[in-house]
Amino acid sequence: MTQALHDGPVPRATPATIGNSEFDRDTRVERQEPGQYAVDLSAGWSVGGAVNGGYLLAVMGRALADALPYPDPFTITAHYLTAAQPGPAVIRTDRAQAGRTLAAGSASLVQRDAYGTEVERLRVLASYGDLAALPDDVRTSAEPPPMPPPGTCLGARDDPNHDPATAPPIAGRLDLRLDPATVGWAAGAPSGRGEIRAWFALADGRDLDPLALLLAVDALPPTAFELGLTGWVPTVELTVHVRCRPAPGPVRIALTTRNLAGGFLEEDAEVWDGADRLVAQSRQLARVRL
Repeated sequence: MTQALHDGPVPRATPATIGNSEFDRDTRVERQEPGQYAVDLSAGWSVGGAVNGGYLLAVMGRALADALPYPDPFTITAHYLTAAQPGPAVIRTDRAQAGRTLAAGSASLVQRDAYGTEVERLRVLASYGDLAALPDDVRTSAEPPPMPPPGTCLGARDDPNHDPATAPPIAGRLDLRLDPATVGWAAGAPSGRGEIRAWFALADGRDLDPLALLLAVDALPPTAFELGLTGWVPTVELTVHVRCRPAPGPVRIALTTRNLAGGFLEEDAEVWDGADRLVAQSRQLARVRL
C-alpha cells in the first residue's frame, strides 16, 4: 500500500496561503535557501516563558508546506527536545521521494543559546497531501462532544481574577470558551476525570485552516488540571491527524486523559467543526511535574 502511494509524477501544489492575521504573521517563514528557512518566534504565543508547542508545530507546518509539493498536513509528529524561546530560529527541512497523492518530509528547528551554540528545539516528521482532493465519504462511530453553546461557556472575561497584564501572552490571541462541566480545577474542585472541553477560535477572527488546527490541539489548559495537578505539563511528543478543512467559525475541542503513570500522561484530542465533522485528531505524551 505504501509503495502505491509513492509512485508516479507529482504535481506542484500551492503552499499554504499566508494572510495578514496575527497568526499568519507570526508563523511566517522566510526561505533562505532550498530546505532552510528563517523564522522569528513570537513571544505572543508563549506560556511561562516558553513558546507553545502547538504554535511551534504550526510554524514547522508552514515551512513543510513550502518545501513539499502538496499543501496540507495529513499527519505530523513532533518530538520536543528542549524548550523553544521567543526570537530567531532556523528550520531545516528534508524531503523524501514523493508520489501521486502524498509527500513525506522531516524538519528540525534550532536556536542559538546564550553562548552561541546551536540547540535543536524540536524535530518533525510529516506526510502532506491535498485535503481538497479527498472523497466526501464518511463512515464513523465518533460523535461530537456534548457542549453548551459558546455564549454559556466560560472565557477569560468570566474569571474575576483575570488580569491581562499577568496572563500568559498566548491567552490574548485565543478565544477559548470552556465547558463549565470541565473547569472544576479553576475553583479548586477538580473532577478527577481528566477531561477538558472548549470552543476554540483565534481572537482576531481569522478562520481556521489545517495549520491553525495544529495550534488548536495544544491550546487548551492541560487535562492534568482536572486530575488535581497544577504544575507545568511539557509535551514530549505530539502527533496530529488532519482529516479535512474546517468550516468557518469556532471548533469544539475535547481533550481526555485516561492514564497517568510514572510521571507521564497521554492526552487525546478531537476537533469538530460547525458542520459536525471530525476535522482533526491528536495524541500527545506529556511529562507531569509534580
